[in-house]
Amino acid sequence: MSKEHWDNSFSDEDFVYGERENVFIHDTSGIIPDHSKVGCFAEGEGRNAVYLAKLGHDVTTYDQSTIGLEKTKKLASQNQVDVETVQINLTNEKVNTDQFDAAIMVFGHVRKQDQPFLMDNMMDSVKPGGYVMFEVYSDDQLNYQTGGPPALNMLYDPADILDWIKNYKCIHFYYGEATRDEGKRHVGLGHVIQAVIKK
Repeated sequence: MSKEHWDNSFSDEDFVYGERENVFIHDTSGIIPDHSKVGCFAEGEGRNAVYLAKLGHDVTTYDQSTIGLEKTKKLASQNQVDVETVQINLTNEKVNTDQFDAAIMVFGHVRKQDQPFLMDNMMDSVKPGGYVMFEVYSDDQLNYQTGGPPALNMLYDPADILDWIKNYKCIHFYYGEATRDEGKRHVGLGHVIQAVIKK
């Protein structure tokens, strides 16, 4: 989806996905070593980035929406933490490789043809020995209507993800239902794919 789409999506006064971190990121963040450099990919309004900064990590957040990045700065300021924001289209611009101790992504909605580039971008950004963790909506989410894009082309196939992560150590992989109450855009029972890998 375009920068304009996400600027428009995030233009509401409130935080459309809420101000609290994603449950999966909350539950798995303990694996990240103290005082790590962490990259947050397709991070939107910054809720996960601010949470990780509050844990003491050095956080850089990437998104193509200027409005999303402005709201990240606002949320960070409200929580007395610093988060570096970078405007970038992660589906065709590479971030620096081997720079982070960990990288995360929550519901990075991109077209299927752009998903391999986005995933490689995130995994390449992490140093050897580092961690990557993400939660996305599966193709089955179309049947739930509780959040995410209403288009199969913007959702993820678990077989694709297993293929993309097969060269790394898989610590956690989940494909199934999860309840997410995040702002007004993710409400109720949905169908997700989660992974935690070590590079």
